[in-house]
Amino acid sequence: MLKILSTIILSLATATTVAAGDRFSCLPHPILGGELSNSAATSVADIEEVLPRMRTLGLNTVLVPAYWELMEPTEGNFDFTLIDRTIDVARQQQLRIVFLWFGAWKNSMSCYAPGWLKQDTKRFPRAMTADGKPLEIASCFSDNVLQADLKAFSALMKHIGQKDPQREVVVMMQIENEIGMLESARDHSPLAEKAYSEARWAQRYGTDDYADEKFMALSYARYVEHLAKAERQIHDMPLYVNAAMNSRGRRPGEYPSAGPLAHLADFWHEGAPSIDLLAPDIYDTGFKSWAAQYAMPARPQDGGKVANRLFIPESRCCENSGVRALYAFGEHQALGFSPFAIDQAAPAETASVTEAYNLIRQVYALTSRQKPLTTYGLLFDGDDRERTIDDEGVTITCRHYFTLPWDPRATNGTTWPEGGAMLIRLGKYDYLLAGSGVVADFKTRDEKRYESLREGNSTKKQLGEDGFAEAGGSLQAVPSVSFKGRRLGLLSVDEVEVGPDGSMRFLRRNNGDQTHQGRHARISVGEWKLLHIRLYDY
Repeated sequence: MLKILSTIILSLATATTVAAGDRFSCLPHPILGGELSNSAATSVADIEEVLPRMRTLGLNTVLVPAYWELMEPTEGNFDFTLIDRTIDVARQQQLRIVFLWFGAWKNSMSCYAPGWLKQDTKRFPRAMTADGKPLEIASCFSDNVLQADLKAFSALMKHIGQKDPQREVVVMMQIENEIGMLESARDHSPLAEKAYSEARWAQRYGTDDYADEKFMALSYARYVEHLAKAERQIHDMPLYVNAAMNSRGRRPGEYPSAGPLAHLADFWHEGAPSIDLLAPDIYDTGFKSWAAQYAMPARPQDGGKVANRLFIPESRCCENSGVRALYAFGEHQALGFSPFAIDQAAPAETASVTEAYNLIRQVYALTSRQKPLTTYGLLFDGDDRERTIDDEGVTITCRHYFTLPWDPRATNGTTWPEGGAMLIRLGKYDYLLAGSGVVADFKTRDEKRYESLREGNSTKKQLGEDGFAEAGGSLQAVPSVSFKGRRLGLLSVDEVEVGPDGSMRFLRRNNGDQTHQGRHARISVGEWKLLHIRLYDY
């Protein structure tokens, strides 16, 4: 088997490689992406219509399926028409492409495998449940499945290398799509049972669903490693695998068991060391929690390198997509963000992506020539409304815009849309706030401590938009704490824009009612702004 695989790889190999430690140099930074719906690039007409439209939405990268069934309709005969047209149109539109290899598995199932493979279950056996039910899932323990998949993927990489040798258009590859077992935590086909027994897995890990999931995770990863190693030798570029989340209290097999999930990262890193990224597909609630699981910090066993950089290849395309992108880039310095089926989304949903990407592009243009800067991501909704940040002695309290009581949408039963932003420290007392639907105030630690003590010893009156107490009277009924220390004030809050060369241009000064008489900087829900905030102490 290994001899056959080596022969296939060497016969297709070209001389293009990416130096170790320079794995992401060919990628646009940041990846402002969008993934096409699953059938959006199945004809030349589809490609010629959809890619120019993606350019107008403000994307710099499009994630496009590469369909095994259309590329190899009969065994051994390859048709790269769709691949070529995608590359040509993307080049014309100055877009980058990430191809998604819909090979042996897509969303667990083998629905994109060619008909000749699907129909020959003797040669290409299926995975099975414990009671012997065959599934429309090719078994990863079959050498024949692996050889067919590897041969097709290797041919694709060789063709891309010839079509785009300098990686000017095609900049990254996804291997398979949302790998995992459904209906059963692991494969129980004869080939799988033999491998399971030989590994003495039950003796090592037990026999519950989660032990079975670990067995499949390592097995899937080892399968993927064959494709990844071939790509490295043929036409090297960054590689990732994506995962459907284990959400809503589901057990392995109720979600795609054994995919590249955060709790299985060690098994995937062991089995597929040539994969650069494990990537989450985030559709459920709890966006911040899912993102944090895949922004894995450096560990001693990784030689001090980041264990996994956050890249979100799929996220629900909705009116909250834009602020989620801002959060991912601000909080985790994400490699990229990509709403799914953006080609089918409503204008109200794509508008948030366009607005956010415009701000992100400006932030990166301004900051790319400076030393690494401290950045934060903000993301709020009706339940998660506030975050306090201590930034080298500056206490920044950030909130959802609807926490301002004078906006009627805060209390009239309106569902709060998510508000979010990137907060960037340019220097001492110098910040950028890029986003929508957020409020930020800035205090010294002394001031924050004093404020906390006062609130603990008295009753605070509500302020109106003019800064006056709503019901009149003193702000603090029982003043009992003396202030000691210094305070921070807003020196200026300017709405700005940044050109492609990184130059900042003043648009307008926000003051008075727009800063609550110098108390905060804010961007209302529905507005998308870049604010340059300068502070002073007194």
